Parts: sequence; structure tokens; C-alpha cells
Amino acid sequence: MSLVRDTRARVASHLVGRERELELTLAAVAAGRDIVLEGPPGTSKTTMLKAITSEWGIPLLFVEGNADLTPAKLVGHHNPARVLREDYSADNFVPGPLVEAMRDGGFLYIEEFNRAPEDTLNTLLTAMADRSISIPRVGTIVAAPTFRVIASMNPYDNVGTTRLSTSVHDRLNRLAVDYQDAAAERGIVSLRTVTARNEGTGLGSRLIADAVAVTRATRGHPDVRQGSSVRGAIDCVLVALQLGELRGIDAAGAGGNARGGDVDAEQAYRELVYDAMVVSLSGRIHLDEAIEATPEQVLREIWEDHFILEPAAAAPG
Repeated sequence: MSLVRDTRARVASHLVGRERELELTLAAVAAGRDIVLEGPPGTSKTTMLKAITSEWGIPLLFVEGNADLTPAKLVGHHNPARVLREDYSADNFVPGPLVEAMRDGGFLYIEEFNRAPEDTLNTLLTAMADRSISIPRVGTIVAAPTFRVIASMNPYDNVGTTRLSTSVHDRLNRLAVDYQDAAAERGIVSLRTVTARNEGTGLGSRLIADAVAVTRATRGHPDVRQGSSVRGAIDCVLVALQLGELRGIDAAGAGGNARGGDVDAEQAYRELVYDAMVVSLSGRIHLDEAIEATPEQVLREIWEDHFILEPAAAAPG
């Protein structure tokens, strides 16, 4: 058990927050269980799994769940050219990610698990229950001890998804992984955006707070079905830093406005943030189908709420 505690401590150094989720996920996989991580994109699921597998020294094999994921793509297939020249044999078999993960003792990570066809998901049942599968003309593949099936699903997206069978549910543990709190997201954005080059400009720290605030606001807006993950805030900061350099804005009030002196520096900064929001967030938010507004209009409303209706929250420093 001390080994698991040591692993938790080392993996935690790769994450901002997520102590509880890491502990629960690590407990499940250390117990030899398969698990589905249910949560929206950008909630550190992949980062957490990469850190665990790296610490254990085992591979992490990614599979995208979609309608094209057939059992043959998941398990593997015989090389058609070699079959024509020779015959069906184990030597002519090209292993898929499931067989590779079983042989190497890795984590098979299936993203958008509930988008895969039902017959493909049923292929996993024997692998999860018996830790082995039988392949015609190849034989039985027995999983290495560290083999795990890890799935992820987005609870906010039901379009084009498959209803999981009771048999699949019965073989998977489940953990809900929601968005981090504001402080943790600011920490993530800071790690991903602040460099020695922009740390001293004075623009970075304020941009991080504003980008996280407006990104989080997309998740609670009444016209938005699914808001942006923290990746939107990261891109908002990175785009705004480049815009600030192009426009001569280094910090709010410090750099002025390179486009003309008729607009004060604070307004120039606010418009800078809005322009960065349009680029980084407009493609990441999904509006309610009954809403006639555009993503740009919704983002402008969020921008006005943050900078005009709540000026204290948006004030420098």
C-alpha cells in the first residue's frame, strides 16, 4: 500500500487540484478494476492517466470512440496481402489497440466511449471479465497484470451516442469528474501560458484571471448547452498575449493603444480580451438549439457582464 501512496504523491505533482479524483482513480486501477471517467472535456482526465501510466512504466493506448470503431479495428485483423500470398496464421495478424494493451499490460483508454457501436463495446466484455480473449486462427490472448480498460464519456453530449448495456455497466467502475474550481483553473492556465518572456509584462497575471472568469461564465449562461473547458481559457490568454504585442498593450493602462489615442488603455485592454474570446471560445461553446443568437453575441454578453456590470471583479490587480 505504501507503493500506491508513493505513486499518488508523485502523480499529484503533475496535476493542479484533482486530489480526490486522483486518489479514487488510482485506488480503482491499483485494485485491478476497469473504470469509466464521466465528465466534460478539459477536466484533466487524460493528464491524470498519462501521469499514472508514466509512473508505472506502462503504455497508454488511445482509442477514439465513434461509429467507425469496429471490432476488427479494436482487436486487430489479418494482413490481407500476406493472407493472399500465404494463409491465415498468427504471424499474419496485425494486433489492434486492445490486443496491444493486453500483451503490454497497458491502459486501453477509449475516449467518447458511448459513441462506439454496441457490438464493438461487447468485444470488451470478455477482456474485462476474464482478462483474456480468443481470436480465431491466432489463439488466446491473456492480459498482463497491469492491463486496464479506461473509458471516458461526456455527460453533456447525448447526440449520436449509444446507450450502454447493463453488461457493460456491470463491468466498469464509475467516477464523475467535473470542472475544477476557479483557483485550480487559474493555476492550470498559469502553468500552461506564463513564460519568462511574458511573465514580466504585467499582462499575463491579469489576463489569466479574466480569461478563466469569462470561460467559466460560458458554462452557466442560459443560452449555452455546453460551455468551454479550461482549454478555452488557455487559448484566450495565449491569443491575447500575441494581440497585446501587436497592439502595443503590455499591461492594463501601461502600454497604451497602438491603434489610436481616442480610446483609453483600459478600454483597449477590454477589447483585447473580447477579441481573444471570439477566437478562442466561439468554437468551443455549444448553444441551445432553440436560441437564435450567435456565439459572438453570447460572448459579448458575457464580456459585458464581466467588465461592465461587475467592474470590481474585472478591475486590474
